[in-house]
Amino acid sequence: MIFPLEELIEYDGNMYEITSAASRRSFQLSMVKDPDIEFNDGKVVSLAARQIFTGQIEFRLED
Repeated sequence: MIFPLEELIEYDGNMYEITSAASRRSFQLSMVKDPDIEFNDGKVVSLAARQIFTGQIEFRLED
C-alpha cells in the first residue's frame, strides 16, 4: 500500500489538521506495534493516512 495521494489531492479540509492527525496516528501505530505495519512494508505514515482517509479511524481537535 502506498501513500494515498489521490485522497490527499481531493481533500478539502485543513491540511495542518490532517497532517497532525496522520502524525499522531503514526505514533500510536508504532507504539503498539500494530501488525498492519508489516503488511504495509513497514510504512507507518502511509498506513495512518490510509486509515484516516478511508474513515477507518476518526480524529477531532481538542480545545
